[in-house]
Amino acid sequence: QVQLVESGGGLVQAGGSLRLSCAASGRTFSTYAMGWFRQAPGKEREFVAAITWSGDSTYYADSVKGRFTISRDNAKNMVYLQMNSLKPEDTAVYYCAADFLSTATIVNNIDYWGQGTQVTVSS
Repeated sequence: QVQLVESGGGLVQAGGSLRLSCAASGRTFSTYAMGWFRQAPGKEREFVAAITWSGDSTYYADSVKGRFTISRDNAKNMVYLQMNSLKPEDTAVYYCAADFLSTATIVNNIDYWGQGTQVTVSS
């Protein structure tokens, strides 16, 4: 069992930065691939970024590549999403996700979700 709690969301102007954090509970955290997804009003939940259990590989949606960086600290059971050069279209609820068997890039493969944190980017 893994429980995920996100923090760090908020209101920021376009071009600004935010850092999201995800605190995970459970002794098996280091065995899960971790990801960030987002969902805007009226839209489906979409993949943003993911990182393998070891941290050796990362994956990004084309829309955030070069602007967002995912990282993890297995010793602290933490996952982070550094978001730079934010755009109004990045506005959404951001969810932390854990995937035991896959790469945490596909919604239907996710085993555990956090409750989400709101990110709002004003123009």
